[in-house]
Amino acid sequence: MRRSFSLFLAGGLAAASLTMPGQAGAAATTTVTRTAGIAVAPYSNFKITAKWSKTTKRGGKIMYYLRAKNLGPHYADLYYIGGQLPKGVKPTLRWGGPKGTKCDWEGQWFWCWGPLALEKGETDWLNFQLTLKSSTKGTATARIGVLSFDVDQGMENMSEAELKRLGVEHHYDLKTVKTKIVSPPRNPGRSWTPPPPVKDYNPPASHEESNKKKDT
Repeated sequence: MRRSFSLFLAGGLAAASLTMPGQAGAAATTTVTRTAGIAVAPYSNFKITAKWSKTTKRGGKIMYYLRAKNLGPHYADLYYIGGQLPKGVKPTLRWGGPKGTKCDWEGQWFWCWGPLALEKGETDWLNFQLTLKSSTKGTATARIGVLSFDVDQGMENMSEAELKRLGVEHHYDLKTVKTKIVSPPRNPGRSWTPPPPVKDYNPPASHEESNKKKDT
């Protein structure tokens, strides 16, 4: 059982839950659980591995390559891979993932899902490339990883609305990754070194996704 993320987005669940305090470190991993302030052990823990462009120029591209391994103790039946994208990006990106992957992008939140559950020990992956607006400066910060829900046996055929009404626990396994945006000086001299080109760790396929809310 794998479902579209659209109803969760429409209900404001993702937007409300992702506005958490920033993590320390450029690649810190955080597991966050939202259950009325009570700590709940997730059904599935994930090991998040990420590669990304460390620097880019103004108006340039940033490449993210994300892998998520399910460490268990249970298989992950309802989970999403992606995360919170930087501000100041153009409203179309390119992505690649396993066969059958679908994606949804609204505001800063970009999530993808496949047709099958992820068994303990298996790995899912996603890579995507976004383009910065020419006006974006400073550092582009993203939080990428997995959002998972604890779905009990007997709940496999419930709708997203019913799961949300029942207050099904959800967990985040995220890494904070930062890309420095290098601006050329007005009069570059010999000492000016432009940032290296984006490395295609695993170039995105021809899939494109447009932001439903052009507010990034």
